Amino acid sequence: MKHLLPGILAMAAVVVASNILVQFLILDGLLTWGAFTYPFAFLVTDVMNRVYGVESARKVILAGFFTGIICSLIGTEITLQGDGYTYQAVALRVAVGSAVAFLIAQLTDVFVFNRLREGSWWKAPFASSIIGSALDTAIFFTIAFSQSILVFGENADMEISWAWDSVPFLTFGSPAPLWISLAVADWGVKLALALIALVPFRLIVGRLTARMV
Repeated sequence: MKHLLPGILAMAAVVVASNILVQFLILDGLLTWGAFTYPFAFLVTDVMNRVYGVESARKVILAGFFTGIICSLIGTEITLQGDGYTYQAVALRVAVGSAVAFLIAQLTDVFVFNRLREGSWWKAPFASSIIGSALDTAIFFTIAFSQSILVFGENADMEISWAWDSVPFLTFGSPAPLWISLAVADWGVKLALALIALVPFRLIVGRLTARMV
């Protein structure tokens, strides 16, 4: 159990930081600073998987999942004001989408990584992060913002109705719902960081493996 603690703390730090930084918009609102911290959850999962195995990675994921739920519960109780409106820091649909997307994407990451773990060192973390992050983006933005999801009720839909506004795609393309641009921008960051994260993955795994010899 002792070997899990660094992974659990790292995953919790990523989740908490992302929940805080998601409140700060950049690039005309297309991204938040949280978009640059959240993808490192895949790095934590992949390091734990490579060094300690599938079951350890899954336990770290569950720790991150429950940390995220706690953050969302706290966020739903925080009231913010802006542009003449009062709103909750975390909308219900955003909270649910975040939890579901995290769990499915991270567990998928573990599955893909395990299938490729005997190949070249970079294939498993890169492929699993790409597939996991694509799932994460698709599931989160669909649950949190898509008008096709009707199960949450009118009040919950109104909380996120701003994402339905028709705007130029990525600020310069043809008109599309805002949430589509947000999803594409988010996945673009995840894709870039999946590649960048190969460097710390290699270094961290090498150091941890050397300590175990």
